[in-house]
Amino acid sequence: MRIHESELILNKDGSIYHLNLLPEDIADTILVVGDPDRVPQVSCYFDRIEIRKQKRELVTHTGYIGKKRISVISTGMGVGGIDIAINELDALANIDFKTRMINPTLKKLDIIRIGTSGALQKEVPVDSMVVSHRGLGFDGLAGFYEIEYNDEEKRLTQQVLEKFNHHPAIQACYIAEGDPELLNLLGSKEAIVGTTVTSSGFYAAQGRVLRGQLQIKDFIEKLQQLNMTNFEMETSLLYALGKILGHRMSSVCAIVANRATQEFSKEPAEAVDSTIRFVLEKISSVQETLVQA
Repeated sequence: MRIHESELILNKDGSIYHLNLLPEDIADTILVVGDPDRVPQVSCYFDRIEIRKQKRELVTHTGYIGKKRISVISTGMGVGGIDIAINELDALANIDFKTRMINPTLKKLDIIRIGTSGALQKEVPVDSMVVSHRGLGFDGLAGFYEIEYNDEEKRLTQQVLEKFNHHPAIQACYIAEGDPELLNLLGSKEAIVGTTVTSSGFYAAQGRVLRGQLQIKDFIEKLQQLNMTNFEMETSLLYALGKILGHRMSSVCAIVANRATQEFSKEPAEAVDSTIRFVLEKISSVQETLVQA
């Protein structure tokens, strides 16, 4: 079926609307970061850069470490940016822009998020790294998609709903798992493996109080009791879209705060840089993309 112009929006040069990219601009291994300034922080470790493009906060650099071709793309903060970036990356990989038809053979991408996060457990120290086995989404966005969850994802989601007594704010929660092969690659002794909570905001949605008061007073305590590892704003939808679109997803976050001990990193930039170097070392050690077309 041909995809209409209002659904697949292209720029005058044939690039996809938001990312401003052509299919040949992206590698099969893609790192996604929130902050546009983090793109050059990643690509400074490339041996060479062949593509530099930007539209709004969406910055893309594609280059090489050795023979490994890698793209790094900023999405902005939150699941809304993830929704745009991942759908458009999938379109670049799997839709013929001239015919507006889905390609008969689908390509799978390796997509890894590098982000920052706050720990929920005392045992997850500031300046450590968390690789997300799964994401618990409070954002509600995945509910707009048709998606098949496995039995374990359904069971854990039900536990969360019951823990919060089916509170209206968490009715649309979901749990999605990341890719097991990427987890095996990234989940080493250098990183903590856990379940990441993805929130729709930074303040009340993550249990922070400045002047606005919380509806769920024991929000963080209940998440701790559910053995949730850390808080951030993107991972769960990344994993859900991986299930929907058939790409391999993983998420690695530098822990810059601990909500249990109320600490914040004294060197957050170094924690982020250490995480970037860790991910690049792991993925560049795999000369071929983990997934094949």
